[in-house]
Amino acid sequence: MAEHVFYDRHGLPMKTSAKTLASETDFTSVGRFSRSFDESVASGLRPKAVPGILKAAAEGDMFDFLTIAEEMEEREPHYGSVLGTRKRAVSSIDMTIEAASTNDKDQTIAKACAELINQPDFIDMLDDALDGLGKGYAAVEMMWDTKSPIWMPRDFVWQDPRLFQFDKDHRRKLKIREEGNPVGLPLSPGKFVTHMPKLKSGKPVRSGLARVAIWSFILKSYTIKDWAQFCEVFGMPLRVGKYHPNASEDEKRKLMRAVLQIASDAAGIVPQGMDIEFIETSARGGDAVFGHFAKYLDEQVSKIVLGQTMTTDSGSSRAQAEVHNEVRLDIKAADARQLEATLNKDIIRPFVDVNFGRQERYPTVKLPVQEPEDLERLANVLERLVPLGLTVAVADVRDRVGFSDPPEGAEVLQAPAASRPAANRRKAVNTTETADDLLDEIGQDELAQWERQMDPIVKPIRDLVNGAGSLGEILEGLNQLAGNMDESELARGINRARLKARGVGDVKG
Repeated sequence: MAEHVFYDRHGLPMKTSAKTLASETDFTSVGRFSRSFDESVASGLRPKAVPGILKAAAEGDMFDFLTIAEEMEEREPHYGSVLGTRKRAVSSIDMTIEAASTNDKDQTIAKACAELINQPDFIDMLDDALDGLGKGYAAVEMMWDTKSPIWMPRDFVWQDPRLFQFDKDHRRKLKIREEGNPVGLPLSPGKFVTHMPKLKSGKPVRSGLARVAIWSFILKSYTIKDWAQFCEVFGMPLRVGKYHPNASEDEKRKLMRAVLQIASDAAGIVPQGMDIEFIETSARGGDAVFGHFAKYLDEQVSKIVLGQTMTTDSGSSRAQAEVHNEVRLDIKAADARQLEATLNKDIIRPFVDVNFGRQERYPTVKLPVQEPEDLERLANVLERLVPLGLTVAVADVRDRVGFSDPPEGAEVLQAPAASRPAANRRKAVNTTETADDLLDEIGQDELAQWERQMDPIVKPIRDLVNGAGSLGEILEGLNQLAGNMDESELARGINRARLKARGVGDVKG
């Protein structure tokens, strides 16, 4: 059977077969596990058991930790929601391929890689790889199509992280678990996408978000349970049955049954002469104690996972939430950068090696994180600086606001003639414009520059008023200002308008 060679990050060759690449790993052949994957760890879990679970995970036995990390996503709505938000913030980014260079060979390789990442299953695989955010690592197995001219991973299967373990020496290299084999089995080259997010310095086994969020999960589960008991006891009025001193034991039993059942049935019958009294309880404040504590725990989980609380339960304004954009941008960018590294290491390099041979430089997957543009601020900057002489390319502004260049002949939105810059107005004039239309526009350019024209005239008056100590000084100073006023700019504007009017008059005849 022909073997195919991949190269690790150090350039060392790793051989594998087409059959291995095309088929899914048979994990049942590596041994029978003593514990079932269906067992629950969260059910009945007490706080005193958590340190033992975390210690065992740090030492390499991650079975219970990974089980409870999975259950936390199912049992705790807030944790599952914010963790899903963080995953989708990265997996929803449009991926691109950047070629190694501009030569034809590198462009051909980049085009093949683009076909690979544009597969629908490839997009879905990103969410499975990001499962490592909560658990510390994730393993996705690739099934290759080895029958087509270009060998390509077609199916991506999420594999339960409990099927794997870290090496005993450094706990950084992932291996397949085997019962009775403490060393484990090596992963087949070119078969697995192993994503280990670096959320903190240290070993991957201690990096999962669930390791920090587990305490909030335990405390909140007890809080909700106590709140439910509080509501059950104090949420309904106390029911007291009163019977006659001569009542028989059978009548007493009937009264007790009626008292017990009236809470759920809202109806009941009692013998004549017996009463049921409802006593309103004065106990209140369950939401102030249990509700506030549950909300506090949710906010801590939001900080752990999203880096902020404004888009979850803090009651902040919509504007604040939009600024935070659900996941803090620096966290989103770090997640995207780390996922890029995993995709390039575990998918792009093996794909290029098996189809095009080893390369000096490889194409790279990019997950560009775009910072939301503050369009109002951009508009204010342009409005203030462009009249002062700042030149800005229209294409740059369109890119910032997300608009494309209009095709030739397309109907476009334009500012009214009175507010458009002179150069743009001249471009907008068409062959059907009449002399009367031109006459109406005379003075608009000059009017737009009125502040620059009038400032040399008004400035001496402004300086006099600012420096005078009394009204008398102002009146006396006005007689001496005529020679200090510069009306040349205003005169030039009036002269330009007169020349335009003369030109239009010549056109009209």
